[in-house]
Amino acid sequence: MSDEGRRPPGAVMGQPSGQGTGQAGAAGLPPPTWLGGLDRVLGWAIEIPAGLLVLVEIGVLLSGIVARTVFRHPLVWSDELASILFLWLAMMGSVVALRRGDHMRMTALVNRLRPQARALAEAVAIAASLAFLVLVVWPATLFAHDQAAITTPALGLPDVWRAAAMPVGIVLMGLVATLRLARVAKPRHALMACALVALLVAAFWAAAPLFSPLGRLNLLIFIVGVGGACVFAGIPIAFAFGLAAFSYLALSTQTPLLIMVGRMDEGMSHLILLAVPLFVFLGLLIEMTGMARAMVAFLASLLGHVRGGLSYVLVGAMYLVSGISGSKAADMAAIAPALFPEMQRRGEQPGELVALLAATGAQTETIPPSLVLITIGSVTGVSISALFTGGMLPALVTGLILCVVVWMRHRHEDLSQVRRAPLREIGRLFAVAVPALVLPFVIRGAVVDGVATATEVSALGIVYAVFAGLLFYRQFEWRRIVPMLIDTASLSGAILLIIGTATAIAWGLTQSGFSGDLASAMASMPGGAIAFLAVSIVLFIALGSVLEGIPAMVLFGPLLFPIAQQLGLNEVHYAMVAVLAMGLGLFTPPIGVGYYAACAIGRVNPDAGIRPMLGYMVALLVGILIVAAVPWLSTCFLG
Repeated sequence: MSDEGRRPPGAVMGQPSGQGTGQAGAAGLPPPTWLGGLDRVLGWAIEIPAGLLVLVEIGVLLSGIVARTVFRHPLVWSDELASILFLWLAMMGSVVALRRGDHMRMTALVNRLRPQARALAEAVAIAASLAFLVLVVWPATLFAHDQAAITTPALGLPDVWRAAAMPVGIVLMGLVATLRLARVAKPRHALMACALVALLVAAFWAAAPLFSPLGRLNLLIFIVGVGGACVFAGIPIAFAFGLAAFSYLALSTQTPLLIMVGRMDEGMSHLILLAVPLFVFLGLLIEMTGMARAMVAFLASLLGHVRGGLSYVLVGAMYLVSGISGSKAADMAAIAPALFPEMQRRGEQPGELVALLAATGAQTETIPPSLVLITIGSVTGVSISALFTGGMLPALVTGLILCVVVWMRHRHEDLSQVRRAPLREIGRLFAVAVPALVLPFVIRGAVVDGVATATEVSALGIVYAVFAGLLFYRQFEWRRIVPMLIDTASLSGAILLIIGTATAIAWGLTQSGFSGDLASAMASMPGGAIAFLAVSIVLFIALGSVLEGIPAMVLFGPLLFPIAQQLGLNEVHYAMVAVLAMGLGLFTPPIGVGYYAACAIGRVNPDAGIRPMLGYMVALLVGILIVAAVPWLSTCFLG
């Protein structure tokens, strides 16, 4: 399997992950040898602690579960320790992601530039990220200093032990960004990029007196203008949001900047978000232990002999695996290598394969334990158990509609050379797949029945996957554990930093009064709940294509969900519609970055999949409209 397939963080961004490899070559100048050595030393010093933090968090959660359920003696300090370590994990993971180039970006426009202009744009993206880090490091230091006066209730530790993660992580990211700029860019491009960014910062700072009288117009200038320009310029989304929030608060309000850091801390410190790294690691375990391949092999034995059979297997396998990993990139990386070779031998065109892969990725966005559902629960207060319960049928509906498209496209397929699996072989493959097939139901059942929280059940799933790999599948590559832990920290840090900076923007929108005005305008919209739902579908498709589900939901979830509730819409129903709409946007070419992730994993030219994707996009839209029109599909199991 390629690196893109094995490591989901890079694929999530719509471009291969890496550490600047290829960019330096494009610049035409190899970096000095000592820079490479320094980068390796710094990488070792950052990545190993980040990976260990993931491992320790798993251990802390498992200790709490065992103490509570087995010994009936809860560890009152376990959640507090997990919370302290979690902020460190988020910041160290962000450093790893920055070093690897794994922070999520919107690169559709940058990739259209000529090589020299693209190289300069890449340098500007790094320089702009560095500028944000320089601007925010002092407020972060003040924030950590102020937290020293607060003592944690269970452990009795000064909260500075937790809050110090912010300035330490920012300083380390600054070092990494500086080193990365020196390694991947020509000196001329690096100087031009730094000069351009410094000039823009100075110009905005000098114009600060002009912004104060503009009132809410500053939201358009900074949040939409600066933030949007940074996103489309290819600056990592987390840093683009950070620059938008910082410039708005610093230049147009009297708000102390350490409050922005406090909002970032708040956004990244929700303990429920600890499920993000744990489910990412679980997804990697599923792929490594062969559990995903066992499920795919069983489904292929059932349907491989019918027209379009392997396409149905792809849809069904994504439905099952999505319920385990919680990461779309991990889902696709687990399924595509197992199915694509045989599908191509049967005459499937590469474009058709990647289009269906992308469509199933969009279709399964509501299947628990989706990271987007966890984020919605974190930022809106909707029960995560209810979201997990409500997500199954909507995904099934959209999956069945995709199967209709598959049937139409394969109804004349020649299967004269395809062998039907005998019952004995199907039974054998089923027996092999049972341990893997059980895991999704264990995870969902434990959350729905209240046996474990969404965070705790991820730790239980990890234990289950380890034992299944060791005892049943006898496939457990110990040498891959450390890289998997580091990959987990990287993707988690990239996601959590976005949530942190997006939370700062959301706070600014609320303080400006914009949130109240938006709520009033949308609540009084002609057509009531139906019109609001229709506008929301269009809005979330557009947001999903640019920002992906998590940052879009952090920004707009707290604004829109109260309006939906005020209009009488069930929150779980509204969440399903929003998530499916964002999934359609995320995987819709030519902008949706999820589509490019599917192309990278399938090793298919993106141009080849655009035409086949059109039919699947229409099918997904029909499915979204059905889910929107029939709330029962999302609420029937809620009780």
